[in-house]
Amino acid sequence: MKLSIIMPVYNEKMTLSKIVERVMAVDLDKELIIIDDCSTDGTRELFKQYQKDTNIEVILQTNNQGKGAAIRAGIKKATGDYIIIQDADLEYDPNDYLKLINPIIEKKTDVVYGSRFLGDHKFSSITHFWGNKLLTLLTSALYGAKLTDMETCYKLIPAKFMKGLKLNANRFDFEPEITAKILKQGLRIVEVPISYKGREFSEGKKISWKDGFAAIGTLLKYRFYD
Repeated sequence: MKLSIIMPVYNEKMTLSKIVERVMAVDLDKELIIIDDCSTDGTRELFKQYQKDTNIEVILQTNNQGKGAAIRAGIKKATGDYIIIQDADLEYDPNDYLKLINPIIEKKTDVVYGSRFLGDHKFSSITHFWGNKLLTLLTSALYGAKLTDMETCYKLIPAKFMKGLKLNANRFDFEPEITAKILKQGLRIVEVPISYKGREFSEGKKISWKDGFAAIGTLLKYRFYD
């Protein structure tokens, strides 16, 4: 099984090299597709070091469009059997890929989510903690699912399925949109515990409470419309 790792990047000069190193150190058949969403902090200068690595592809967006738009660009380039999203900060541990892959190898499910709430987690604020909890509860209520972490970045999804979807999200509403479409099409989701160390806004965190309202709107929209 080949894994396509899609990494949307925007102004992550301080963490990019470290997270790429961690991703590439995981012993899997994989490709890393980095999509830079028009960074302005010097991040783009760091991509030169990956030019000779055939397992890393860098896409440079011509204007800032948002995380969802960057992910959609990466999906088009993916050649693996499964796709996973990797944020360019250090909140998630790439070593957890192996935990997500096991249920697929054992043919227990179609899709695997890495749940921060089932594992060792540290959220940057109580607002983020309860915001994630409430969005997950709303997802479960609307779609008849039993999830603990809808907003997790680590979603292991068949590439063929993702390439066949019409995805519209440009920002952080990618998470509720992809979850809604997985559940509406009847794919099974299994959750496994992962580790998580949330960073502060002062360290570069970008998602805010406003994105929570967008997520609610997205969940309601796709519950009743395609």
